[in-house]
Amino acid sequence: MDKGVRRRRGSTTYHLSVKSFPRDDPSKRCKLTAFLGYKAGMTHIVREVEKPGSKLHKKETCEAVTIVETPPMVIVGVVGYVKTPWPRALNTVWAAPKSKKAAFAKYALKYESEDGKKEIQAQLEKMKKYASVVRVLAHTQIRKMKGLKQKKAHLMEIQVNGGTIAEKVDYAYSFFEKQGKGYEGVVTDGVSPSPRKTHRGSTKVLYWCMAPARVPLLVARAGQNEVITIEPELNKKVYKIGKAGDESHSASTEFDRTAKDITPMGGFPRYGVVKSDYLLIKGGCVGPKKRVVTLRQSLLKQTSRVTTLFFGPTQPPLIRR
Repeated sequence: MDKGVRRRRGSTTYHLSVKSFPRDDPSKRCKLTAFLGYKAGMTHIVREVEKPGSKLHKKETCEAVTIVETPPMVIVGVVGYVKTPWPRALNTVWAAPKSKKAAFAKYALKYESEDGKKEIQAQLEKMKKYASVVRVLAHTQIRKMKGLKQKKAHLMEIQVNGGTIAEKVDYAYSFFEKQGKGYEGVVTDGVSPSPRKTHRGSTKVLYWCMAPARVPLLVARAGQNEVITIEPELNKKVYKIGKAGDESHSASTEFDRTAKDITPMGGFPRYGVVKSDYLLIKGGCVGPKKRVVTLRQSLLKQTSRVTTLFFGPTQPPLIRR
């Protein structure tokens, strides 16, 4: 079987799509269950462990942490889904576009005419009556990320949990406008490396007799192999939630009075300075610098450690024969 016939291509998406959201509880207030951020870099912290039974209890430990910058997202639409064997979207309502691009020129006219406003309200009422799941369409404010060269924002669906369907639709409407393997070479496709003392690369292949524009498919090429897939990580510990501003970005503590910022001197390598909201997460995070990270509320029920002071009945149980 010839393995050198697959055309190399770039990955279609680099952010993880949320396939399942936490279970909805109508008795609680409405809230969003996920958001997007950008990986800035890693650093380390020293903290005191409070874990009875552990050898590190009441001792200091050094841990690696990841800083994920999370600028505020903009909600630009709401989608209603009906309950069927295969999830089906009922309808979608977009916000009044502030952009002057031609893609939203016709939809913007609906918010300017009375008939268009009535049509939008009719779609919202239909969503309140028939929809079983409500999700919002939100995108990142990528222009606030000075370290990123990308101009196109990342868009995702976020489920709204809590409250009735009507409350979810009103909640979403109130916020309107407010699998891969990486880069691989030709050796992956069965090309044998050249022997020792080979000059100018031992893992290369001749690109036919014509220019690279007309190289046949049977010639192995280097490039992105398949679509990138990122496995989700469960129960990541959040050590700090920082807001935009000098006070929240300070890295000074009660035991270290040195005036310093959460960003190291000179900025994070290949990223820059963290200026907006951010998260301090324990451990590492999949992906390089500037990689978009999807954060979702945990699906598992959270428990806490309980100190047991007494166990067992006050008297032995009766033995029946």
